Amino acid sequence: MSFEIKLPLFEGPFDLMLFFIERDELDIYDIPISKITNDFLEYIHQLEKMEIEIASDFILFAATLMKIKSKMLIPRPQLNEEGEEIDPREELVRHLLEYKKYKSVIGDLASLEENRLSKEKRGNIAREIKQLSKIDDVEAEVQDLDLYKLLKVYQRVMSKFASRTDDTKHTVIQYPYTIEQQKDFVLEKVSFRDRVPFTEFIEYKPDKIFVIYTFLAILELLQLSMVTIKIGEGFNNFWVEKTEPINAA
Repeated sequence: MSFEIKLPLFEGPFDLMLFFIERDELDIYDIPISKITNDFLEYIHQLEKMEIEIASDFILFAATLMKIKSKMLIPRPQLNEEGEEIDPREELVRHLLEYKKYKSVIGDLASLEENRLSKEKRGNIAREIKQLSKIDDVEAEVQDLDLYKLLKVYQRVMSKFASRTDDTKHTVIQYPYTIEQQKDFVLEKVSFRDRVPFTEFIEYKPDKIFVIYTFLAILELLQLSMVTIKIGEGFNNFWVEKTEPINAA
């Protein structure tokens, strides 16, 4: 299977010629045709060794160079209408100068193309400004209001209302305990015995709210110095003792 390799450095024979001229710092108006022809043919031979297909324009250009070289080796002067000798390199130099001029412009055009592609066309600016003003201007929105828009808004509101769940209801339950009642309950318990364990209050009525109220009542009695507590045995347990009143002397 044959394949073609494109060399980005030399996209055409004139490109290769300009490379040789710039590399060897040659005068483009006085090209050493023998040296240039040899360099050009050597480049083509290198492509052949690499089994790269050579474009026809390179082959044609090589033939042109060899023709010019032969004319310079065997001079047969050609004269123009004014009787002046025609340089065999004249046409080649003219084409090289034109190619060099267009090549320099191509770089600028490619840069402009890339810059242009990076931009995006704007639409109708007047229409865009009007749309933006409608977003922020309430009066403009009211001016464009019609029955259809009102119905659409009403439909959206009703849809949201229908999708709402029932309102959450909070039921407040009044507990059948008070701190004062529980204070009397504690004092009554400790009046018959020297001390009562706190676990006994829990066992009396193992209800969470009852235990909380009873514990708060014990704390308030403790603050009033009507009872004392002592650490008892067991986990989270203590003794509740009634405080004996102090007789005044």
